[in-house]
Amino acid sequence: MSTDVTNTPAEAPPGKSGSNDTGENLVRLMLDGMRRNMRQYGMLIALGLIVALFAVWTGGDTLLPHNVSNLVLQNSYILILAIGMMLVIIAGHIDLSVGSLTAFVGAFAAVMTVQHGVSWPVALVLSLAVGAVAGSVQGFLIAYLGIPSFIVTLAGMLIFRGLTEILLKGQTLGPFPGGLQKMGNGFLPEVGPTTNYHNITLLLGLAVIVFVVLQEVRDRKRQQEFSLDVLPAKLFLLKLVALVAAVLTVTMMLASYKGAPIVLLILGALVVGYGYMMRNAVFGRHIYAIGGNLPAAKLSGVKDKKVTFYVFLNMGMLAALAGLVVAARLNAASPKAGLSFELEAIASSFIGGASMSGGVGTVLGAIIGGLVLGVLNNGMNLLSVGTDWQQVIKGLALLAAVGFDVWNKRKSGS
Repeated sequence: MSTDVTNTPAEAPPGKSGSNDTGENLVRLMLDGMRRNMRQYGMLIALGLIVALFAVWTGGDTLLPHNVSNLVLQNSYILILAIGMMLVIIAGHIDLSVGSLTAFVGAFAAVMTVQHGVSWPVALVLSLAVGAVAGSVQGFLIAYLGIPSFIVTLAGMLIFRGLTEILLKGQTLGPFPGGLQKMGNGFLPEVGPTTNYHNITLLLGLAVIVFVVLQEVRDRKRQQEFSLDVLPAKLFLLKLVALVAAVLTVTMMLASYKGAPIVLLILGALVVGYGYMMRNAVFGRHIYAIGGNLPAAKLSGVKDKKVTFYVFLNMGMLAALAGLVVAARLNAASPKAGLSFELEAIASSFIGGASMSGGVGTVLGAIIGGLVLGVLNNGMNLLSVGTDWQQVIKGLALLAAVGFDVWNKRKSGS
């Protein structure tokens, strides 16, 4: 009778303890988890490093409460566009018209409210409808007539920019009604007892923390049910602590200034809604399917034309919302509004983890990518870096993000 010794644990060498082995195993598991989730966490780590660097270079000005609040207000419309652009890129397309459509919708809202006295709620609904119509026309041309999205949206960029000039007659038009202005500049009202902090913002921050923790735990359990790779327990706990700390820090900063901007609530609702759709809804899975492997998606019964049509209709509505926000923030509609917004939205998506080949990306990734660009803009402005060098640095950031995507694909053999 032979003795199987292959699974017999080796005796620990003299001078080494079991606790040291446990520590080494934990480090190895953490590194393995980071490698498997590099796409997901790479830019989040980069965002943290960028914030830390600018905090040091600006003597802490980057992390002042009023600057954090301004960072949200200044980049809110780019983040809104980035969410829609991420869906377009995941589906394997591109949209070059969103900057011009943003300007056109802002001009339309100004004409309605300033020149014709339309109430701002009605103007808001009509503006979103205009964006939906514009997006649906482009989506029809792309999905059902087979015209490449690059060509259709390039034409749209020129058309909407021209229509903006026609509507405004080359002039800036404003101011907007107070209710509409609050979309771009307003803050939540203060209620409750007088404290050193904004009470509603503190409550919202607590609600966000609870939601994030529950969502992470739920996602982990779901992955385990389907026998998918998950982070080691200790690394997962470390991730939760980091997320809670980040949310708590931002909450305290906003609560110590004027509170949460109204546009931040709009962004939060978009992130939660679109994040849920892309993770759990059939429509979200179909977007990934047509972007990842269109022939296979068709064979599986996915109605690719219908999905593409609705992706561009959605992009039009989000561009309209961004147009309202930027016009409200400026308190005027300008023929030059929205310039390069499409490039910022595209760059945010790729920096946030989207793939040139489609089928890859997350809504949260688009937000992270937009924040990376926003922090770079804000930090370089605080350091008085010229706009010429700002463009160079943002271009290098985009190139590095796409280069990382290519390198990661080659390494994984996909």
